[in-house]
Amino acid sequence: MTLKKFQASVLTLYPEMFPGPLGVSLAGKALNEAKWSLETVQIRDFAEDKHRMVDDTPSGGGAGMVMKADVVARAIDSVADHRPKLLMSPRGKPLTQKRVRELAAGDGAIIMCGRFEGLDERVIESRELEEISIGDYILSGGETAAIVLLDAIVRLLPGVMGNQESGETESFETGLLEHPHYTRPQVWEGRSIPEILTSGNHGAIDKWRRAQAEEITKTRRPDLWEAFKGHKK
Repeated sequence: MTLKKFQASVLTLYPEMFPGPLGVSLAGKALNEAKWSLETVQIRDFAEDKHRMVDDTPSGGGAGMVMKADVVARAIDSVADHRPKLLMSPRGKPLTQKRVRELAAGDGAIIMCGRFEGLDERVIESRELEEISIGDYILSGGETAAIVLLDAIVRLLPGVMGNQESGETESFETGLLEHPHYTRPQVWEGRSIPEILTSGNHGAIDKWRRAQAEEITKTRRPDLWEAFKGHKK
């Protein structure tokens, strides 16, 4: 059976930013092996005036510029199909591993990278863009966020990670942050690997790792810990 290939279309004013980090390591190897595809769409190509303007002053006044609805809509429509249409935005829903897995299970995504003060609200509404945030901070544009999103997705595609179990035990996959990791040498700068990890008792090791994951989550991310406890009930 031939597996479906994940197809990413990125709408941007800076196509030269891609593939960037997506062209190396796991994502780059998978791209070269055609396990996923990446196309960039230059939004400016869809401006119809002689100056190829993609932005204008905000209605009602204020600082900065706003990306024009008509130009952005034409860019989106040029690649629109059944794939989800995403907008990288600081006001979007926080990206979760659950949403990443949902996207990785699909055929691909159309990703809009905003610039300036953002997009005209009308194009967000009319094209039903799903706004996604990668954190509570501001970037210069959506391109970096799109790279983060695609990196998270691509590593979950079939055949990309050599050890699938590795992806299933990482932070957020179980609702907990990941347990600590150790490797040789046995003693480094006077610090030893915990004895339990060299005991050969895999049941005890699993129990220790679980306890460590719970304690780290409780201490560092009480929000995740509360959600985890609520999910267990």
